[in-house]
Order: sequence, then C-alpha cells, then structure tokens
Amino acid sequence: MDLVKELGPLLSAEAAAEAPAAGVEPADLEQAVWVRLLECGPARPVEPARWLRRAVRAEARRARRRTRREVPYGHRPDLVGGAQPEGPGFEQRLLDREQHRALRSAVARLPGRCPQLMGALLSPRDLTYREIAGELGISQGSLGPIRSRCLGCLRRMLAAEVAAPGLRGRER
Repeated sequence: MDLVKELGPLLSAEAAAEAPAAGVEPADLEQAVWVRLLECGPARPVEPARWLRRAVRAEARRARRRTRREVPYGHRPDLVGGAQPEGPGFEQRLLDREQHRALRSAVARLPGRCPQLMGALLSPRDLTYREIAGELGISQGSLGPIRSRCLGCLRRMLAAEVAAPGLRGRER
C-alpha cells in the first residue's frame, strides 16, 4: 500500500491535466488507473512513475474514443418514428475524404524531415515530444522550431490548393 501513498499525488496531478481533453472527470481517470494497477497483480511496475504517466495517457485516449463512439439513447433519431439518421451525407463525406487526401498529399511533399515529423505528431499512438525526438533522432529542443517551419510550409502549400476563407462578417 506504500505504492498508493507514493503514486497518489502524481496520479492526481496527471489525471487533472489529462481529464479536460478527454472529456471525463479526473476522479474517473484516477479510478481507471488504479484498477489497471490492480490488474497487474502483485508485481510492482519497474518504473512506477513512468508506468503511471503512460497508464493515465492510455486511459485518457480510451475515454476520448469512448465519448466519440457512444451515443446516448435519447439522441437516436432512428428510434423515433422512423426518422432518417442525422449526420454527414454522401457529398459531405466525399468532400471530407478529398480534404484528407489533399492534406496527406501535401504532407508527403514537404521538404526534409517534415513528412516524418508531421506523421509522428499526427500518429494515433499519441507520442510525447521525447518519444518523437528519439524516433527521429532529433534533439527534443529543436522539435518546436522544426514543427513551426513544417507547418508554415504546409500552410503555404495548401493556400494554393484550398479556397481562402470568407471575410467572416467584415465589410469589403
């Protein structure tokens, strides 16, 4: 039980940091991580603090996926009088796919290490800067400036391909 005392404050801090982005309460995240620790059995993690941080991030990702997929019963239009389900129509899905294709194509045309960096940043594995730097063989401190340059290049490339946004209420 000394593990609970040792990791409790760290878990509270990590859960409080991750919970808003995951759309859950910090206490729910904490509880899920404690359950995960109990499922490990009597074996104590080799690096408890690192294990705990990874477990919190994994539970936060799981919560984000769950909130995207779960639909409350009261919001099912197909259950009420045979109404058509709401959501994007065929045309909108086609346009979305075309936008994703254009983005993937533009990322692939970026210069230097930008395609690998953007791929790592957009990875579903939810990598930290330290992990990305290790995978790409780049110092962690240079990731931010490189990312900024890559996004600038991407912005310039896509400006020619994507229509500029409207004036958003400003008069001409």
